[in-house]
Amino acid sequence: MAGEQHLLSTEIVNRGIESSGPDAGSPAFSVRVRRRLPDFVQSVNLKYVKLGYHYLINHAVYLATVPVLVLVFSAQMGSLSREELWNRLCDTAQYDLATVLASFGVFVFTLSVYFMSRPRPIYLIDFACYKPSDDLKVTKEQFIALARQSGKFDDESLRFQKRIVESSGIGDETYVPKSIMSKDNCSTMKEGREEASTVIFGALDELFEKTRIRPKDVGILVVNCSIFNPTPSLSAMIINHYKMRGNILSFNLGGMGCSAGIIALDLARDMLQANPNNFAVVVSTEMVGYNWYPGRDRSMLIPNCFFRMGCSAVLLSNRRRDFRRAKYRLEHVVRTHKGADDRSFRCVYQEEDEQRFKGLKVSRELMEIGGDALKTNITTLGPLVLPVSEQLLFFVTIIRKHLLGGGKGGPSNSSSSSRKSNSRPYIPDYKLAFEHFCVHAASRNVLDELQRNLELSDENMEASRMTLHRFGNTSSSSIWYELAYLEAKERICTGDRIWQLAFGSGFKCNSAVWRSMRRIKKPTANPWLHCLERYPVPL
Repeated sequence: MAGEQHLLSTEIVNRGIESSGPDAGSPAFSVRVRRRLPDFVQSVNLKYVKLGYHYLINHAVYLATVPVLVLVFSAQMGSLSREELWNRLCDTAQYDLATVLASFGVFVFTLSVYFMSRPRPIYLIDFACYKPSDDLKVTKEQFIALARQSGKFDDESLRFQKRIVESSGIGDETYVPKSIMSKDNCSTMKEGREEASTVIFGALDELFEKTRIRPKDVGILVVNCSIFNPTPSLSAMIINHYKMRGNILSFNLGGMGCSAGIIALDLARDMLQANPNNFAVVVSTEMVGYNWYPGRDRSMLIPNCFFRMGCSAVLLSNRRRDFRRAKYRLEHVVRTHKGADDRSFRCVYQEEDEQRFKGLKVSRELMEIGGDALKTNITTLGPLVLPVSEQLLFFVTIIRKHLLGGGKGGPSNSSSSSRKSNSRPYIPDYKLAFEHFCVHAASRNVLDELQRNLELSDENMEASRMTLHRFGNTSSSSIWYELAYLEAKERICTGDRIWQLAFGSGFKCNSAVWRSMRRIKKPTANPWLHCLERYPVPL
């Protein structure tokens, strides 16, 4: 336990005035102990750095050899005058025409293979985020009041949910389905389908209207929803509603948590690489009502306090003629999966409690496990996106740590701490690699720890914090509400790089990197337009 003290943080919480007992009428305080994200930059695994460089070399080998060939050819030709060069070409053509034609054929063939094998650029034409109607909007006080009226929770469970909601970073304008506050069971297929059709069709209607794309033009459809997976699937529901074409390639991803949006994006990218001249639509959502937990297990009550209604729909294209109308180009996708570890696998786990109520159980080790997955992911991503100067400093300090560190015993505590401070790894400045950050809006504590570890500014984290405040944790779609916030604020300029970072059950941590194709003006349809002047709000 002593070795884990650095992972713990304490917080004094004001619990108000005691209403009963010997201390009635007196102010009450409690000390809350939390697990923090581990300082993962102190324990970077060298194999993940090597993996990142392996990705970089695989994609850059052709581009690295072409300049060398050009330099060699230029140096050879630069030593000859125009007349000498012409005479040599004529002599070669006269005496060895077959060699010239063969060389020219090999050159054309090599050039053709290069351009044909080069990955097609994946463009993001536009995206849409669903904004529920105002009759589904609840404040924090209304949320607790409705939970009490439902009759599903005892006083202790209500007090626990109130403490979580008040410290969550969620504001007073989030959305929940009406079904969760009824006294009847809301985790039914009927309620799930109704919520799914509301949020999914709402986002897709807006997407098709913004892009002027007909549903029949879509060749690839990928839908991700972790908890609610009916038969027929949600992707089949969309195809039926919009009467899409019969040869559409459809996929439905389930049980993959809050990071599934980037997994769905990666799948759509692979399908676009294999199917030229196509559109792909990626839908990311989660059903709040179907996952509602009416029991008393505190670890299962936490998702009730954070998750809110939301859905995103993204239109991708691999057609080169869409270059001019596209908003962004996909640069990288890096995925990390820690499911081989038992603790990681069970840290977010769906099961029944003692009363046989189904719910999502969140482990107390979530912060530590998430930090380990994040460490692996950003270490692999670093060589792909960081400037050369940052990569060299980062790599040199890691090598020095692995060569000089790790000795057991020997020096005294003072010399040991001095050596540890001198060999502290260099923390890469990810602000040099990205202009904008869209970090999954899980909770205030998670965002605080990510900001501290990655040394990001308040402005870097603004989109994530404001999304959590305005819309709550909308699961896999939250990173798109954050990008919508940046667009509404007109902060994205030509060439800007955007980092979308998400993590979820399994345990998984995934990154997507986009580059802006043009300056993004304020959209005419955006979930932030009605409240944009109020944000950012102080937290």
